[in-house]
Amino acid sequence: MTSTPSNYERLLALADAVFAVRSDPAQLDVDEAVLDRLRRIHPASVQEKVTPEGPIAWLLFIPTTRALMDDFVHERITERELCERTPEGATYHAVYLCSGLVLPEHRRKGVARELGLRALEAIRRDHPIQALCVWTFSEAGRAGAKALAAEAGLPLLERPARH
Repeated sequence: MTSTPSNYERLLALADAVFAVRSDPAQLDVDEAVLDRLRRIHPASVQEKVTPEGPIAWLLFIPTTRALMDDFVHERITERELCERTPEGATYHAVYLCSGLVLPEHRRKGVARELGLRALEAIRRDHPIQALCVWTFSEAGRAGAKALAAEAGLPLLERPARH
């Protein structure tokens, strides 16, 4: 008898399928050390929605400086370098929506919107955020980022898409 994968395992498989991090060293390979660093940059950087069945959505943000964001958007640095070079304890003017994953049966229900707005609100309480940035891997991701930026009243900066 084959066991059904847990929500956690399904989100990990979804991340592998969407981002293919293992075959692209420019991307941020998220592990516990990266999650700890993101939380040190700002506690709201790591967002998760959990039901009694387990996690159904993850969103990761990197608050950063405008100079680093400009370097990232113009492809002068990689996603990995953006995370590594973002100084802890600095004043941040931009937020990069690094990753957004929602299990298929929970999509189009406002879960990513809720998590994204919660994160941006918390980060903006502490920093003068002037822009949201995204590097999309799908048209759905781009549409979600555009909607989030519009609702938050922020311009959307886009690194050339991967889809």
